[in-house]
Amino acid sequence: MDRVKFSDAILESAQMVTGDCMGLEQAFCVAACPMNTDAIGYVNLIAEGKNEEAIDLIREKLFLPNTLGRICAHPCEENCRRNTEYNQPISIAALKRYAAEKADDEKRWDLSVKDNTGKKVVIVGAGPAGAQSAIDLRREGHAVTIIEKLNVLGGMMRVGIPEYRLPRDVIDFEYSYLTKLGIEIKLGVEVGVDVSFEDLRNDYDIVILAHGAHVGSIIPIPGHKSKGVISAQEYLKEISLTRKSTIAGKRIAVIGGGDVAMDCARSSWRVGAETVYQCSLENMDNLPASKEEIEESLEEGVIFNAGYGPLEIIEENGKVKGLLIQKVASIFDTEGNFNPKYEGEKIILDVDTVVFATGQLVEDITKGSLPRERAGRYTVDSKTLETSIEGVFVAGDAAGTNIVIEAMSHGRKAALSIKNLLNAKPLDYGRDFEKEGSYKTKLDIPLPEGIENLPRLSGNFREPEIRKRDFLECDTGFTDEQALKEASRCLECECKFCMQECVMMNDFGDCPKDILDKLVIDGEMDPLLAYSCNGCDNCTIVCPKELPLKKIFVGSRKDFVAANNGKSPIPGHKVINMHQLLGFSWLFTTKRKKGGRK
Repeated sequence: MDRVKFSDAILESAQMVTGDCMGLEQAFCVAACPMNTDAIGYVNLIAEGKNEEAIDLIREKLFLPNTLGRICAHPCEENCRRNTEYNQPISIAALKRYAAEKADDEKRWDLSVKDNTGKKVVIVGAGPAGAQSAIDLRREGHAVTIIEKLNVLGGMMRVGIPEYRLPRDVIDFEYSYLTKLGIEIKLGVEVGVDVSFEDLRNDYDIVILAHGAHVGSIIPIPGHKSKGVISAQEYLKEISLTRKSTIAGKRIAVIGGGDVAMDCARSSWRVGAETVYQCSLENMDNLPASKEEIEESLEEGVIFNAGYGPLEIIEENGKVKGLLIQKVASIFDTEGNFNPKYEGEKIILDVDTVVFATGQLVEDITKGSLPRERAGRYTVDSKTLETSIEGVFVAGDAAGTNIVIEAMSHGRKAALSIKNLLNAKPLDYGRDFEKEGSYKTKLDIPLPEGIENLPRLSGNFREPEIRKRDFLECDTGFTDEQALKEASRCLECECKFCMQECVMMNDFGDCPKDILDKLVIDGEMDPLLAYSCNGCDNCTIVCPKELPLKKIFVGSRKDFVAANNGKSPIPGHKVINMHQLLGFSWLFTTKRKKGGRK
């Protein structure tokens, strides 16, 4: 058969299909995850009772399934269809934790590493960004060393997230993956004290700065230098490492409305506070903290003053005696600039300790070698994370991320850039930057018929008055029954309606886009595809975009016949050709016309 020249109508229709088909578009939860974790996949495996398969699928993208199952900010849940439709998202993070607790076994971990390349990489910081970079680069065969200022692993996860939310044995178990891969880790090594930034540049081929934002911010209101004032970072760090605080009194005020502020407030009970206040410029409806953290803080008795700003720390003999606050009239001025205005009666909170959870800064460990921006973050190329110094990259909070899963995504992004650099390729080689992190899927499908608004299940929590006085985990997780029930709420968001309707198409690919890409790109199509279609048109009927698949499959037969000297290209059709030929032969045709041959 000669090369088939498909008609313009067929090619245009195929281009329409490959451009508009949503069959390869990711589910809302998957696209929203900065690490593109296959949430729809592992949730449905859990629903089928396949926990080992679920954790294996999770670990294809994440080395911290049990950690993230507890503390992830879960943007996947915000974008879950059950959230956007019913405000009842699937408990995706909690199900990740469930799978990890039930089936994560280090004997099943993938420890494969490519042959040694002779290249050396040093990473400053053992937090999620640094650890992810280390894993990805080590698996490429590079020698990787992590140096960490602290004497513990995990970065801000270890010294910023309280133990009652994230048990330390969970971090240690999951971080053991790094040493099993052959990554060298040096704890208690401070850049600028024990080793210089220049030493690192001279001794290694690549330097990654992933040391986070561990410097606390204190607003310079009157009295901010009083004894009893501390930043959230220092406060949480001491509590995380020692389970106590040398500065906390009995009456504590936490300034801030984010998750860090909630962690500070809740930790205060656990170091002996008798009264804990919160105040923030944002009101209750606009607090940046997660819904779960706010609810758990309220359950534990934190007194909220949301919508009130701090004016002055009242001191006596150099010590905190109170906090003067006032209701916020507005946070931004008419031009959108941060410029809080206050109104109404002023209130004095009777406190002896004030914790500022109002932001954090990045320490410059390069001694001015790299330009920096707001909050001390280093200036980097947003796509590649390269700095102005060749071979030096920044990942995680030091470059602007805010949550753990974003920091991990940054770590992977930096590793992809370095992989190309060490292979003498452009940093953007073979990459789709849009999908290196959270992105908006093009999936746009109707809800399945008969969907019920089933209530979301959460974990099982210890009694507030008991848990608030110890560091044991508050949430004990899902039972087997709860996990199966919650996972079964998944709507399995994907566009495969035509594939469910047509058995034939499943033999040729995953979806119409997958099936017809070769036609659009190379001008080629398997003739069996064209001749397998029975022309029922049900694929187009169920397609949300009514894509003309029958028109392509059936219509292309003319082009195949034209390229094959007027005959079908399917070998089995030769008998049909003979049948058609004989069907018009005088030997096999009976005619009656004016007494002619019978």
